[in-house]
Amino acid sequence: MHPFHLPDWAVARGQGLNRFDALEPGATALVVIDMQSAFVGEGEVFGKASSRATIPAINALCSALRTFGAPVIWTRQTVSDRAPLAMPSWQYDLTDPEVARAVEALRPGCASHALHPAMNFHEGDVLLDKYRYGAFSCPDGALARALARRGIEMVVLVGTLTNVCVDSTAREANMRGYKVLIAADACSAVTDAEQDAALLNLRLNFADVKSCAQVLEMTKGAAS
Repeated sequence: MHPFHLPDWAVARGQGLNRFDALEPGATALVVIDMQSAFVGEGEVFGKASSRATIPAINALCSALRTFGAPVIWTRQTVSDRAPLAMPSWQYDLTDPEVARAVEALRPGCASHALHPAMNFHEGDVLLDKYRYGAFSCPDGALARALARRGIEMVVLVGTLTNVCVDSTAREANMRGYKVLIAADACSAVTDAEQDAALLNLRLNFADVKSCAQVLEMTKGAAS
């Protein structure tokens, strides 16, 4: 797990807007953000120990939410050259070798683009490519359609990076009227400072933030 710290004052202030002490039966989805080899694997372009440390927590949540009857939806950060999926032409300086390496790692068909092999992906889960940091900003619109088809009202978010794709997706989900719950230690950033800063702002304004253990306990209570 990736450790996190939320001050009591932030929890107290944020719960006036977002406090969810129970999961929505039949209307909750677990969304796993970008746990791809590129972001998780050793020696990969974005690979980091903090993401690898979250694998057991994410996998436990996948099993628990499936048992609860919630769909598990996985996203993969993806690069395309085709409009409207392509990023703006100024976004990537492909003359920079590290940028070029990163772009190639996130293209479909590259081994780095795939979910990390340690992830608890099951047949029946939903796997979506996303082309922007925020999954709801993706011009393909796949996440919004997947949630609407299933009547989802609450999303539990985990994955990486906490302060980039998780944060962006959480804000967008909130603005679309979803209840947003972050399992904080099942999310990861490059540093603890970035992790805590992102979770602080999310808790104040856009989401409830709980530990993986708390979310797992909610699945047991709801199941009973």
